[in-house]
Amino acid sequence: MNTVAIDRSPAPKVRDLLLIGAGHAHVQVLRSFLMQRPSHCRVTLIIDRPVAVYSGMVPGYVAGQYRAEELEIDPLPLARRAGARVVFGKALRIDPAARCVHVEGRSALKYDVASINIGSTVMGLELPGVSEHALSTRPIGRFTARVAQVDALAAALGGARALRLVIAGGGAGGVELACCFDARLKAKGVRAHITMVHAGTQLLPGYGNSIGDRVARALGSRGVQLVTQRKVASARADSITLDDGSVLDCDALVWSTGAASHSLFADSGLPTDARGFVLTRSTLQVVGHDDLFAVGDCAALVDYPDTPKAGVYAVREGPYLADNLRATLLREALRSYRPQPDFLTLLNLGDGTAIGVKKGFSFEGRWAMRWKDRIDRKFMRGFQLLEADGSDGPAVRMLPAMPAGMDIVCGGCAAKLGQSALERALARLDAPPAAPEVVLGLDEADDVAAYRIDAGAAGGSVMVVSVDFFRGFTDDPYLVGRIAAENALSDLDAKGVTPRWAQALVAIPLAADEEEGEEVLYQVLAGARAVFDARGVRLLGGHTSKSMDLEVGFSVQGVSAAGAVLARRRGALAVGQQLVLTRALGTGVLFHADMAGRARGPWIEAALASMLRGNGAARSVAGAARAATDITGFGLAGHLVSMLGGGSVSARIHVDALPALPGALALLARGERSTFHPENARMARALAVDPGLRDDPRLQLIYDPQTAGGLLLAFDAKDVPDALAQLRAAGYGEAAVIGEITAARPDGAAAEIVR
Repeated sequence: MNTVAIDRSPAPKVRDLLLIGAGHAHVQVLRSFLMQRPSHCRVTLIIDRPVAVYSGMVPGYVAGQYRAEELEIDPLPLARRAGARVVFGKALRIDPAARCVHVEGRSALKYDVASINIGSTVMGLELPGVSEHALSTRPIGRFTARVAQVDALAAALGGARALRLVIAGGGAGGVELACCFDARLKAKGVRAHITMVHAGTQLLPGYGNSIGDRVARALGSRGVQLVTQRKVASARADSITLDDGSVLDCDALVWSTGAASHSLFADSGLPTDARGFVLTRSTLQVVGHDDLFAVGDCAALVDYPDTPKAGVYAVREGPYLADNLRATLLREALRSYRPQPDFLTLLNLGDGTAIGVKKGFSFEGRWAMRWKDRIDRKFMRGFQLLEADGSDGPAVRMLPAMPAGMDIVCGGCAAKLGQSALERALARLDAPPAAPEVVLGLDEADDVAAYRIDAGAAGGSVMVVSVDFFRGFTDDPYLVGRIAAENALSDLDAKGVTPRWAQALVAIPLAADEEEGEEVLYQVLAGARAVFDARGVRLLGGHTSKSMDLEVGFSVQGVSAAGAVLARRRGALAVGQQLVLTRALGTGVLFHADMAGRARGPWIEAALASMLRGNGAARSVAGAARAATDITGFGLAGHLVSMLGGGSVSARIHVDALPALPGALALLARGERSTFHPENARMARALAVDPGLRDDPRLQLIYDPQTAGGLLLAFDAKDVPDALAQLRAAGYGEAAVIGEITAARPDGAAAEIVR
């Protein structure tokens, strides 16, 4: 008799790898994992900005040689294709004993292995007035976003006199910026007087006299004044004071001093050198912490303490880091990194030429700039997966296909039973028994239930109850918990009712072991508590179970004031009233694209910010509306038709007035659709749609399923200006009038959709 052996050994434990920062080394790690993902490993990328900027091309951007998007790396699609989750937030502290990272605005994240690649900041920002008035070159992304401020200052002068620009710092960055700002301002026809303040006696210390002499000539030919052996002591809006007491008039101050360490390391108690940079061994592991790595400008190699703070080293460390992280996870031998004793330096002079030095030999010319441009563009091509409009970049064609199962059915409010099926199922039920205390129940479709709890009192208080439950739409359980809480509170917000209590419904993934299940539940409830506690809602308890995927929901309750009108207020809708939408649409299509690595980081960051804003601050405005509903899984079209209620009035929606989240229209125009979108689009049969809108992505926006969406409110026309003012003051800057209530249409259409 043949027997089959059954392997009953426990599944290997999934180990957590945290990547803190999206610097030059970490994007290489993600690309390496994209090509060959380590087994039994969950990778999480923590970033405080949705886009990383390549430092080598920043001077060229200042000179107008590159567009902003050409020097940006979007780590989100890279991470998605590598199977990594992304957490937006700033790492505040590392607890190496507990193996966790504390992140701003959320609960701590545990790790088995972690790596830090956050670059450096600049020295002297603590000096009086510097952080307030200087244009600091770190963080790089903030610097590039503020370069146009120099243009604005020049424009304000109107040519009355030369713009007085001071560059603090005589290193490679300061030299490039002096030359490239000179090129930028000349191209704009701006007269400028540029001064460089340098603490040393010689520019580019450590690079040798040969390149120093070339740089001095280049600056001299541009009229750049050098002030050496001096430091900036303080800054004001129109001047700087040097350490000898002298004062320089200054319209714009660019701060490009030497590298300084982030407070993350000191706050974490990790070993550092005298300047505060975390100490690492040649394996790139933090000294005394084999499960913690650090690379790039934030780290100092104990075996090579004189290694300069230059991006080239982070680039060279990338492959070593990827190999050593994989080896640590697999408990294999690690490689030792040895920084090259010399490297090619190419300085962009802003006019199409560059100065270079290698092994003490210097050179310059247009050919040198072409060489630098080729090197920089080649590096960037490997990481720019999406174009600025979200379409595939050239790098996508060089990558393997997305892993099977990545492009799956949407979660959030896009994962629900269709509206028509729901209505048919409810219609098949027998009428519920009479219950005089019920204000809103099964016999009247609504987003909430309501019943009297003290009928003997004058008017009677009413308990208002709602429940919402969805499958996780992203792989961060803390974020799912926060947004599920906001989504659950939204129905009461639409009614103008203050929520007071909540109970949780959480299904943990079947694949999670006990330890992982505990962590997932903790993260979900911590996220929910962050919302409930801020809103004064008490989480009372709940129920947990297991399912194929993470599923989270909440039942929320609140008590209405006696005599409050809680019904849908269909009878209160009247011709001429205007419809106000409080927040932008597009979460469904954005998160569907995100699952497949087709959404840009800034788009998802904006969508999350909108979802996390919630509707609590709009509750009082909603309470004054004639009718209100929140926009969730059935999309704007489905919830509008439901609010209109069946024939006494109709509505006209102007699609050009619809606010859209960044990226949503671009994705819809390319045919991207949430998996629940086709079900919602069936609502077109109840609408009269302008034929000219057939190919307009804004038409598709009304069918896009929303998770934790905004409110749709109906107001008398005279009340709209005040309502919009209140909404915008409460943080809903996108609130807009999108249509009006009209007389019932002869053709029976619930609403008309026009441009």
